[in-house]
Amino acid sequence: MTITSALNSAMSGLRAATRASELVSSNIANASTPGYARRTLSISSVSTGGGAGVQVDGIRRQADAQLIADRRLSGAEFGYRTTTSAFMTRVEDLIGTPDKIGSLSARLADFESSLITAASRPDAVERLDAAAHGARDLVTSINGAADGIQSARSAADRDIGLQVTRLNDALAAIQKLNGQITGALNQSSSAAGLLDQRQLLIDEVSEMVPVRIIDRDHGAVALYSTGGAVLLDGMAADIGFEPSNVVTPYMSVEDGTLSGLTINGFSVNTSSGGGRLHGGTLGAQFEIRDELAPQAQTQIDALARDLIERFESSAVDPTLAAGAPGLFTDGGAPLDPLDGTGLANRLTLNALVDPTQSGETWRLRDGLGAVAPGTVGNATLLNALSDALANPRTPATGDFGTAAQSAFDLTAVFASQLGSERLREDQRLSFASAQFYELTQLELAQGVDTDTELQHLMVIEQAYAANARVIETVDEMFDTLMRI
Repeated sequence: MTITSALNSAMSGLRAATRASELVSSNIANASTPGYARRTLSISSVSTGGGAGVQVDGIRRQADAQLIADRRLSGAEFGYRTTTSAFMTRVEDLIGTPDKIGSLSARLADFESSLITAASRPDAVERLDAAAHGARDLVTSINGAADGIQSARSAADRDIGLQVTRLNDALAAIQKLNGQITGALNQSSSAAGLLDQRQLLIDEVSEMVPVRIIDRDHGAVALYSTGGAVLLDGMAADIGFEPSNVVTPYMSVEDGTLSGLTINGFSVNTSSGGGRLHGGTLGAQFEIRDELAPQAQTQIDALARDLIERFESSAVDPTLAAGAPGLFTDGGAPLDPLDGTGLANRLTLNALVDPTQSGETWRLRDGLGAVAPGTVGNATLLNALSDALANPRTPATGDFGTAAQSAFDLTAVFASQLGSERLREDQRLSFASAQFYELTQLELAQGVDTDTELQHLMVIEQAYAANARVIETVDEMFDTLMRI
């Protein structure tokens, strides 16, 4: 080996060691940076003029594509279950469990208790007032639960709008990064930083819509939802959605009063059964708005209808005229069997007995159709009102089965249904959470280990020192030759 070839070999080694130390420093500095993948230097030996050296071929970005794909899918499932579980917990809180003060079951029991108390002293005005207040509290509880369900639908609709905006922005950014990555690779430049940015954006998309990645030429990627929708393949898809300000019980996608989802102008299915974008937080919000909340609304509307029907019969209150509303009304009107949607939101106490509407509570004792107070000691009607709550009857609507049940049984069944569904969602969330955590930990384990990087740095320093020593030796040899 000539002195020149030795010098060239040492210089190439110094350049490689310098570049490697820069990568180690970058790895350590970005150990906690989201989306950052560990970099390593790709080198090879090269022979020049009878000597040898080191050639830097490029920078490798160390990332397990399959592990990242699995983590993304589990993250989408985790986001989906987190969203639906939170909704079921909210609805259960609105209805309340029977053991909680202020729950629907407790309000119903309080109303029955106030009727029994009033029947024991029908002449006591304060007891009649208490019964009227108990009835109004029951109505308020049902109204509040129904309004809370619709509030959740409105919140879901707004969140869908926000997520669609984020989704479109992320897809456009990924399309732009595809072009930049292709350009960098064509120019033999490092695209590691651009790949980090693209991974973060794909993670954001996958949280909303679970995706599968297909590699394209020159470093570009295509994104397809697990339901088969094309989100990005060359050009980013345009996801369309029109949010509503407020969602009411009467609004649905089927009748056109709520917006569905479009991809490049074409409508797509958003149901939980066959939705093309189902599985992430976006699909969860559609399920809440269009399936879970309407199901809960149907059940509480059925409770409201059952309550109205129990007190509209002349067998309970003989003073009621034909077609007149009973103790509980549909916004002041008698029940319309064909207009049950949103009934729980419209449920009111008959103004004739409601003190807040200038009603007279003695009508609880003497009848809604009475023109004047009757015998103050007559508790017949009060007992009939109490019995109406306990009498078994088959509900006309709702998913409560075909057996005849009391008002207390229906309320308990509804609370039990919500509790069971919330428990199932919590169990699914627990599994999704564990899976997402484990996959995330596996991915992190393949990331930057600062201890390992410091060990690599020590090896690099030794290589640098060895090459520097060669250059120093060559310099000494030249000095010796010059002195001869």
